[in-house]
Amino acid sequence: MKAGQTKPILVVDDDSQMRLALSEAIQRLGYSAVLCDGGADAIGKLSHAAYSLIISDMKMPKMDGLTFLKEVRRRVGNLPVLIITGFGTVENAVESMKEGATDYLIKPFSFDTLSKTIATIMARVNPEKDILTANPEMEKIVQLAGNLAANDITVLITGESGTGKELLARHIHRLSKRKDKTFVAVNCAAIPDNLLESELFGYEKGAFTGAQERKKGKVELADGGTILLDEIGEMPMMLQAKLLRVLQEREIDRVGGKEPVKVDVRVLATTNKDLANECAEGRFREDLFYRLNVFPLRVPPLRERLEDIPLIANHLVKMFSATAGKHLRGCSPAAAASLQKMPWRGNIRELENVIQRAVFLCAGDEVDMGDLMVDSAGPGAAANGKLKDMERNVILKTLKEVQGNKSKAAKLLGVSVRTVRNKLNEYGQKLPVG
Repeated sequence: MKAGQTKPILVVDDDSQMRLALSEAIQRLGYSAVLCDGGADAIGKLSHAAYSLIISDMKMPKMDGLTFLKEVRRRVGNLPVLIITGFGTVENAVESMKEGATDYLIKPFSFDTLSKTIATIMARVNPEKDILTANPEMEKIVQLAGNLAANDITVLITGESGTGKELLARHIHRLSKRKDKTFVAVNCAAIPDNLLESELFGYEKGAFTGAQERKKGKVELADGGTILLDEIGEMPMMLQAKLLRVLQEREIDRVGGKEPVKVDVRVLATTNKDLANECAEGRFREDLFYRLNVFPLRVPPLRERLEDIPLIANHLVKMFSATAGKHLRGCSPAAAASLQKMPWRGNIRELENVIQRAVFLCAGDEVDMGDLMVDSAGPGAAANGKLKDMERNVILKTLKEVQGNKSKAAKLLGVSVRTVRNKLNEYGQKLPVG
């Protein structure tokens, strides 16, 4: 399922083959499907569960699509309904739009057409939901984050690197009353300690050599909006005291400044460290920890979200294939199952790397096992030289794509040039030196 929603798509069609085809297509898109053989069956299911979308055939016995649509509107109001119709019933499809259908498709239609239509409808219905998940724990976290968004409560988001902590922080900002103001993200681990203070709090003209004019810091630039302090566990102790003042007094001191500057800013923070342990070890201020930890949210690692792996992978395939000028529909069932067996120590960030490489290698209409370059030891196993039989074709295909340039091939495959050369020696292949 997508974007934190749990509701499946209800498919209504008296043709069993069409129902199965639609179900398979919907599952490839990352949603679940509930199948009905007619309008009466569907009405019964609508009485016992909630759905995100209905896809209904127009021409059905006993209750046609138009009658079914009117009944849906009477019972559940504005639930999106996508009508499917044959060429001979286009006029009925137009009539269905007048009765409140969200959109319609004319048979026969391609998977791409269905995919785009569903995506458009979902984007219209859930414009703010951008976090992909089908995991019950993650769905609760996303819902809780949405509930917290309305208040200016400080939120500490914890989790391993690459799990999507910043994405959750942006989600909170986007649903908050500050959504029309600035969102500023500062990576505390990426800025040298001697520069972090002026980066956060700004400086006055003449505060130090080279300070030729006043400069606002990130906190001041976020005034009225939200500031995200990414990897706050890396912040030096001296600056932790100044940040505490921001949280307590809502004011900052610019470097070289004579008077405090008032700021109205919401603070969100992320960390991959155990801050309670950092406090015990004397590396993090306990008073700051309590100020930040008003409402903690833990983002689970990808290995605890097995349901999300095919969902996120399919999304990434479409994203990277669009960039590459390809039209891939997602991962094959075998590829998706293989991805679910990986440990994903680098979480979503690591999955992105694997999928980006697979999209480049893919010569079909979906990413398959041979494109992934992964095995049970994890995605990094291939990059460390543990390439098996299927990898021979992948490596040779990549070399062909780059006209035999081993350096380019190695970069695309995520391995060293030496690994490529060693593998070529194993295969007995002779190609131009790259």
